[in-house]
Amino acid sequence: MAHRVLVTGATGFVAGHCIAELIEHGYDVRATVRDIDDTGRRVHLEKLAADRGGSIQFVQADLDRDDGWMHAVTDCDYVMHTASPFPGAPPKDPGELVRPAVDGTLRVLRASAASETVQRIVITSSIAAVSAGREPGDHTVRTEQDWSVLDRSTAYQQSKTLAERAAWDFVAGLPADRPLELVVINPGMVLGPVQHPVAGTSVNAIVRLLRRDMPGSPRLGFAPVDVRDLAAAHRLAVESPGAAGNRYICAGDNIWMGGIAQILAEEHNRKGFRVPTRTIPDPLMRIIGYIDPSVRLILPWLGRDERVSSDKARRELSWEMRPVQDTILDTAASLIRHNIVPAPYGASVE
Repeated sequence: MAHRVLVTGATGFVAGHCIAELIEHGYDVRATVRDIDDTGRRVHLEKLAADRGGSIQFVQADLDRDDGWMHAVTDCDYVMHTASPFPGAPPKDPGELVRPAVDGTLRVLRASAASETVQRIVITSSIAAVSAGREPGDHTVRTEQDWSVLDRSTAYQQSKTLAERAAWDFVAGLPADRPLELVVINPGMVLGPVQHPVAGTSVNAIVRLLRRDMPGSPRLGFAPVDVRDLAAAHRLAVESPGAAGNRYICAGDNIWMGGIAQILAEEHNRKGFRVPTRTIPDPLMRIIGYIDPSVRLILPWLGRDERVSSDKARRELSWEMRPVQDTILDTAASLIRHNIVPAPYGASVE
């Protein structure tokens, strides 16, 4: 009989690809949604399962409420907790992000520990829990041994760090007669093809460049990971016996936003797009941030490169990444195909 995996936050970007990866490898999937009656948001997942001959079941469970979580984990062998708040603008109170992230994670963990069947839970954290809050000019390559400095981190970075720490503390405090294996995946900037006509926050940089929403690229450095490779890492974290009790960074080398723009421009400007490749000075970005909340969100990262090592995931999980250029171009192609970014008149969407 196939193993059953519960995936939280089914309609999320990472969750959707984890579901595809699991179905592709023969797992039965149960997936949580906030509103079981809102069927329109999960049509693409039902079609995906049908096309691949897979099994998927949806249950209602909200990270803000206790209701539904024991039912969700019943008869599941593994849990992938991918759901977490990701803001489009900085909150006025960091607690608006921290509390839901921590409380939601603990709700999933309590239900998993109380179940009779769940053996292992894989939690999607972030390199925001690893490398944030460092001094400008600190170019140290961060590993799984590192933790972000809370008092110099943004609300989102704090939420990921505190939620992950809460998970490790919870598992460490479980009684010996009910152990629960925990694996944490720490991805970088998640890019890759969207599965339906909704673009999450993580691919917003590609959207803005293709739409030419800004006249150029901020001096932002990213350590990207393809969402398809990230989904594979989650599956490998379920299947690898030695993964229990470990964090795994899943992210590539630093690439500046200007480098992303250049890759997009070389491919798409000849098709009628006008991807801007100039660099926007930091002082101008701060001025824009006064009027654009989404820009304000990224101001703390200006001028900082992102240096992390995924050697541990490669070594222990036999995990691999595709070239970043492929990821960037596949992301763009999907945004155009789903009309999130309208193609210029007469341009091909392939």
